[in-house]
Amino acid sequence: MENMMGLLRIRVRRGMELVARDTTGSDPFVVVTMADQKLKTLVVKNHCSPEWNDDLTLSIKDLTTPIKLTVYDKDTFTVDDALGEADIDIKPYIECVKAGTEKLPDGSKIRSVSPNEENCLDTESAVVWNKGKITQDMVLRLKNVKSGKVEIQIEWIDVPGSKGLR
Repeated sequence: MENMMGLLRIRVRRGMELVARDTTGSDPFVVVTMADQKLKTLVVKNHCSPEWNDDLTLSIKDLTTPIKLTVYDKDTFTVDDALGEADIDIKPYIECVKAGTEKLPDGSKIRSVSPNEENCLDTESAVVWNKGKITQDMVLRLKNVKSGKVEIQIEWIDVPGSKGLR
């Protein structure tokens, strides 16, 4: 606990326009990795626009450690096929959490993050204060594949006894 700063909850909502790797589609699932942590969503059978709505929670020790999201097609008899990957850039979000915005009205947009060459954002992404939480919704454009996007939401969770952000 003493080395941990807090937790980052990643809600993997859905995939869009994923590549079909099997004759009838794909059986996609998402893997989120950060250092030695590896978390997976459930597999959605035979779908190129799956809805996962799975919460994956990472223990954050270092804010500079990269977070990678990879989509795979589950195969029974062979190695799972990669359907693309994306980097999750949490720096703009963490800056907003550190700023302390507890006195804003619900639904307040704290910051907008635009897509650029350094992030995998497909569209503009807003950091929002709502119901006592700061969240950021993102649509990530997958790399190393013809097409595909994944919609996620991130949320910081303070843990009593941890270093925290401030």
